[in-house]
Amino acid sequence: MDIESFIRERLPVCPVADLPGLRLHLAAPHSGLSQLDGPSPYWAHLWGGGLALGRFLRERPETVAGRRVMDLGTGSGVAAIIAAQAGGHLTAVDIDPRAVVVVRLNAALNGVGLDVRQDDLLAGPAPDVDCILVSDLFYDRALAGRVTPFLDRCLAAKIEVLVGDPWRMPLPTARLEVLAEYRVADFGRGAGPAAVFRFLGPT
Repeated sequence: MDIESFIRERLPVCPVADLPGLRLHLAAPHSGLSQLDGPSPYWAHLWGGGLALGRFLRERPETVAGRRVMDLGTGSGVAAIIAAQAGGHLTAVDIDPRAVVVVRLNAALNGVGLDVRQDDLLAGPAPDVDCILVSDLFYDRALAGRVTPFLDRCLAAKIEVLVGDPWRMPLPTARLEVLAEYRVADFGRGAGPAAVFRFLGPT
């Protein structure tokens, strides 16, 4: 079974309580994700940082309206879809090619068009965008060690960087300005605090 058929058949379309009106293909108790090869299917679940960013962008659509926006590590596409609904011109990027498939399906479910692609951008230059959304990428010290210098290159290119995260370690809190705080669901942890931050240059 190809991945699109697997998603359509095994991941039911579900409402997202934290973002009314949003519908996504999400894992259910008998979806059989263990049958999939490759990296962990993070794209099949809801994560607190993406939900916080989604709520923030619903409340403040002017943050992305009319701007070129990249959703880095898009996962299921929550932040990208909400940003597109707010009027942003979206590129959604994930290292997992299966995430590309689910994001395209989820975007279609919610009536938005996204440029979705599989890529690892962290070793490269800053992209040609106005704003970067970063959800739930600071859960691992090695990954954080790659994300932070990439975001520094983005800041040097005058790109605004917004981070959504439920206060996981090793979140670089000294480099973050809290813009909004929420209580949202987070896979594996239940409801709890999360925030949207502006990523700042080193002091």
